[in-house]
Order: sequence, then structure tokens, then C-alpha cells
Amino acid sequence: MSVIYGAAWMRRPFGSTQRVVSLVQQFLSTWRERRRRRRAQATLRGLSDRELMDIGTTRGEIDYIASHRDIARPNRSTERDVGVIALLLCGALILAFASEAKAQCTAQDVLRNHLDLKTAPPVQRSQTPVSSAADVRLWKTIAIGTFRDMRALRKAMSAMGCDVGSAAAEVLARPAFTLSGKKTDVQLVPVSAAELGFKGETASLTEIYARAQRLGFGLAPAEIAPQLRLQYLDQPIGEFLIIGMEPIRTWAGEPVILTVANGGAGLILIGQGTRENAEIPVNSTIVFVRPSTPAPAETAAFK
Repeated sequence: MSVIYGAAWMRRPFGSTQRVVSLVQQFLSTWRERRRRRRAQATLRGLSDRELMDIGTTRGEIDYIASHRDIARPNRSTERDVGVIALLLCGALILAFASEAKAQCTAQDVLRNHLDLKTAPPVQRSQTPVSSAADVRLWKTIAIGTFRDMRALRKAMSAMGCDVGSAAAEVLARPAFTLSGKKTDVQLVPVSAAELGFKGETASLTEIYARAQRLGFGLAPAEIAPQLRLQYLDQPIGEFLIIGMEPIRTWAGEPVILTVANGGAGLILIGQGTRENAEIPVNSTIVFVRPSTPAPAETAAFK
């Protein structure tokens, strides 16, 4: 009997250690999930009703989307469901007669891409303020100048099944949106306003740009947005990457910048209004360019 009790006593510390490790792992997992949910909620609440409509959701669904990693949606009216089904069928017919390229931007494709693709990891955020662009680790290198004209670019996005919001579609059609005539690799570095030293819940995009440029970050060519959309096929659900670019005016005269997003219904490119007083959550991720050579800072125009 004493031997049996002794053996049980010897096993007890190992089992206790396992339980402690398991509890710590559960705590860290819950903490990370809570942080992810709060970031997603802040980003979605910062979008306008028009931008939320572009990604296929409404303001009342923000908490639901932020709390779920899958693509299930709350029940909606039968009339809207019929409309959505009709749109999906039309899209399927269009893609069936498109080029040979395989669709990669639908919600199901994104989930599969997470398993199949070996690309750059999702953007990781740091709580430590940066003192220069050199402090931020290179996230992704993408190629620009790969399309001969806008028609070829739009055809590629359509063939891949990537959605484009209404404001973003206006930007892509404007004369101010140009493509590079030479193929070039561009290094992208993501940073948040909080990492740039801004406090509070929101910060002015004008001030964010100015400080970022003083620290050595470069504004991105507008072409970066659709190119990143096409080359970032395993973007996680709930991630919104604001492209740090010069605003381009829509036909109505509204200055707009582009955002590469996955709102849960698939990969999409959306536009975001940027008037002079526009503010964004400080935890929002902005993608800048790492210049090959330092350039004098020039503040983007938001008038």
C-alpha cells in the first residue's frame, strides 16, 4: 500500500505542472482573442455606412463579425437573401467565362489559402513606439508595374473574384490613378498610429502621415492597393490594411484612400474618405513603403 501511495505522490507534481501550463495557455489564447476582437470592432466602427455596405455587413453586425472567425452571418430577410443569391449566381456565370485564372478571393478560397499558401504571415502589431522606419520589420515585398493598362488590372481582379467597393471603383477609374510603366519590387512596412506615438482612441490621418514621413516612412503609390489585394490571398478575417497613399478624389470631389480588407465575406478593396478632419482608430494598421533612399518629407494633401 505504501508503494502505491508513494507512486501516486510522485506523479502528482507532473500532473499539476501540466494543469498549470494548460491554464496559462488558455489564458493567453483568451487574451489574444480579446485583443483581436477589440481591434476588429474599432476598425469596423471607424468605417462609414457606405464602406460597411461595401464589405457586405451593417453597423448592427459589427459585434457579431468581430466575435466570429468563420464566415457565418446572422439571419437576414428573405428578400435580401434572394438578392444575394442572384448576385452570386451572376458572379459565377461571369467568372465561368472569364480568363483561365482561378478565383482566389471568395471566403471559401481564403480559408483554403491559409492552408495551401506559404506567404508572409499576417501583420503583427507591437505596443512599443517606433523611433524610425528602420525599427519596423519588413512585412511583405510586392511587385508593381505588372499590368500594361487599367483594363488588364481590372480583368485580373475580376478573374480572381476580388470585390471592389463603390468608392474604390471610382478611385481606380480616375485619371489620377496611374500604373507604373516599369516592373518594380516594393517593400511594405505596416505601422499603427499608436506605434507612431499617438495617444487616445483616434488620431488625425493628416497628422499620422506627417509624423510617419518624418520618421522615414514613404507614401505608397496608389497602385500598391490593388496589387496587394491580388498578392495577399490569405488575408485573415477581420484584418483591414489602410494604404498610406496620397488621396485621390472621386467624381464628387471627395478625397479617398484605399483599404485592403477581409470583412468575412471574402477579399475586397474598399475606399475610405479622408477629408482634412478625418480621424481613424489609433490601432488601425497603415501600410507604408520603406524607401530605398531617404527622401524629404512631404505632407499628403487632404483638402
